[in-house]
Amino acid sequence: MTSKKKPTVYITRKLPDVVETRMRELFDAELNVDDTPRSQPELVAAVKRVDVLVPTVTDRIDAALIEQAGPQLRLIAAFSNGVDNIDVDAAARRGITVTNTPNVLTEDTADMTMALILAVPRRLAEGAQILTDRKGEWAGWSPTWMLGRRIAGKRIGIVGMGRIGTAVARRAKAFGLSIHYHNRHRVKPETEEMLEATYWDSLDQMLARVDIVSVNCPSTPATFHLLSARRLALMRPDSYIVNTARGGIIDETALIKCIREGKIAGAGLDVFENEPAVSPKLVKLAGEGKVVLLPHMSSATLEGRIDMGEKVVINIRTFFDGHRPPDRVLPGRD
Repeated sequence: MTSKKKPTVYITRKLPDVVETRMRELFDAELNVDDTPRSQPELVAAVKRVDVLVPTVTDRIDAALIEQAGPQLRLIAAFSNGVDNIDVDAAARRGITVTNTPNVLTEDTADMTMALILAVPRRLAEGAQILTDRKGEWAGWSPTWMLGRRIAGKRIGIVGMGRIGTAVARRAKAFGLSIHYHNRHRVKPETEEMLEATYWDSLDQMLARVDIVSVNCPSTPATFHLLSARRLALMRPDSYIVNTARGGIIDETALIKCIREGKIAGAGLDVFENEPAVSPKLVKLAGEGKVVLLPHMSSATLEGRIDMGEKVVINIRTFFDGHRPPDRVLPGRD
């Protein structure tokens, strides 16, 4: 590669230092030092002149943007697992390859999902706020104060039993939860046996019979508002829902209404329908101890971000060495 002209690479957000250093060593890389999100005009200007675009989940790489790309743009190497922000079909029509960074965030996301599964019924955030934001309210231990709900012995319904959903199931089983799941395809018999998991072909039927719902499916047109007002109404009034996937999978307005009316006991959300905006109604529910809100941080570990960067580097190098990159995203997959 040293004898060839280095490909020009435009990186839309700041990445860990070790990743940026490697990018500069191997490529003619343009960094985003101050981590200011790039505007659409800035992205348009970039795709007209660079060989590789490295976007993140906050960048909208739609057909209109791709149509303005110059002929030199040959690769969109996403620094993300999901590619719902990229029009992969439009890229394919222009002969542009798209790659992502799968398999490196599974354990981190599953850890945070399990943390929310614990935090919501056990009122962890509410308890912490009493000691930090409401000083003087705690008068000492009491047998009936801050009572939450036990999770051992309860039923968890996992929506999307892919890599992350399976990792969540492993953790949940260790905490004494019985595993139920809904997926487009049934998992392997050995996986079901290991997890003692019950498969539900009908999402509606599963929602009505579990105590905790964990949303772990990908964001696609088919999963937008998969947890609709009608489906949320099927849940038990003492049940909880946790979402570490994408905000649009749940009808957020309907969820707020269900929690406010006592039709769902609470929620743990790491993602939001209109991110980065968070509904004031959700913030109000958080203040009342009914929901736990996190700022899209389920995959946020240094190790995970470095692993993602390494995958981006490998995809770029492999592509410009004339080979098919290992993490190519095929068009029309959903």
